[in-house]
Amino acid sequence: MMILIHYIYKMRKLFFLLFFISSSGYSQINTPAFKEGEFLKYKLSYGPINAGFATLEIEDYFENETEMFHVTGKGWTTGMTDFFFSVKDNYETYFTKNNIQPFRFIRKIDEGGYTKDKEILFDFRSNIATVLDHKKSTENTFSIHAKVQDMLSSLYNLRTIDFNTLKEGDIISIDMFLDNEIYKLHLIFKAREIIKFSHKKIKTLVLQPTVQEGRIFNNNESVTFWISDDMNKIPIKIKASILVGSIKAELVEYKGLANSMPLIFN
Repeated sequence: MMILIHYIYKMRKLFFLLFFISSSGYSQINTPAFKEGEFLKYKLSYGPINAGFATLEIEDYFENETEMFHVTGKGWTTGMTDFFFSVKDNYETYFTKNNIQPFRFIRKIDEGGYTKDKEILFDFRSNIATVLDHKKSTENTFSIHAKVQDMLSSLYNLRTIDFNTLKEGDIISIDMFLDNEIYKLHLIFKAREIIKFSHKKIKTLVLQPTVQEGRIFNNNESVTFWISDDMNKIPIKIKASILVGSIKAELVEYKGLANSMPLIFN
């Protein structure tokens, strides 16, 4: 998710940076897409196997006379997956409410004994990102630009895009700072589609990131994800076709939404 995709990516290095899309250059909606108190929970599965869960939660935050959101993302394995490869990940972002500009990003992960404890401080007056590696006790600075997002803030920036101004085939671009560099990724707005959700149906927007064809993905259109076609723009489902099956992440619980979620009853 944010954590959601990066969590699965780290489990088997299959997904990378797919929920974290910058809205630079696109029209934004006026109605708030999210608010303090929003909570989302996802089930992660490989075929019929439940591999784990991930959550995202929003709180209000105030610092230096600036109103912000504080988002916490967590991911963990369950069952046999946890027995063979235990994952416990924690991600946090602090970003401004008025323009969704990241202020601070925290990444603490433990994946099968592989750990990271990093913090990124964003200074957009100087266009500098300071990376603190608490595990190695190091501090480094890197050049950024005004439209850069972190891994989690990118997701919430995506949710402010007015898709009514886009047409099928348009590309949404991302500039996201992670692991000491800026990643440039692209998503194609593929279609509008009604899918099954919570024993009902829901209207969604279908997005497809361009991924590198290779030994993991079947082709450069192997990953697809669906976000709700409403004012919330919540990620509903992600699916990746790989050489040995498919991996899915599906929304299973939500509360505290800024807007009602219109569902279609069967």
